[in-house]
Amino acid sequence: METMKWLVITLTSVLIIGCAATLQEPVVERHETIDKYRFVVIPATSNLRSSTGGVFTGQYGVYGTSTSKQVNPSAVIEGLLLKKGLTSVTEIGPEIIDETLIVKYGESGRRDVAGGLGGYTLEVTIVFLSAKTKKTIYSCTAEGQGSTEADDIRQAISRCLAGL
Repeated sequence: METMKWLVITLTSVLIIGCAATLQEPVVERHETIDKYRFVVIPATSNLRSSTGGVFTGQYGVYGTSTSKQVNPSAVIEGLLLKKGLTSVTEIGPEIIDETLIVKYGESGRRDVAGGLGGYTLEVTIVFLSAKTKKTIYSCTAEGQGSTEADDIRQAISRCLAGL
C-alpha cells in the first residue's frame, strides 16, 4: 500500500510538472509611440467563465473539489491601460480624435503542450489603432497558461500589454 501511495504521488508530480508549458515570448510591433494618446475606446466583451476540479479519495471516502473563475477581457485591458494613464471613453468627439486609440482584442490561438496530455495555452492578440487615421500604432500577441481558461486569458493579456 505504501509503495502504491508513493507511485501515485510521483506520477502526479511528473504530470503536473510536465503540463507546465514554457510560454512563447510575446510578439510586439510598435509602429508609433503611444505617448501622445490620452484616450482609448475599448469594445465590450462578454465574461468568460471557466472551472477546474478534481476527485480524490481519502481515508473516509471520495471527495471532490472545484473552482470557478471568470474574466472579462475588456475589463482587464481597461484596468491595465488606466494604470498607464489612458482614459477609457465610449465615444470619440472631434476634440479628442487626435489623442484617441481604438483597441481591438481577440483570442487568436490555442497550443497543445505536454505532448497532448491535456495541457494547453491560450493566445490573444491586441491591436491599438489611431482613431483618426485607423493605422496600427501597437500590436501584440501573447499566450497564457493557468489553472483555468480565465487564468490563461488574464495572463496572456497582461503579458501582451507589458510591452507598452
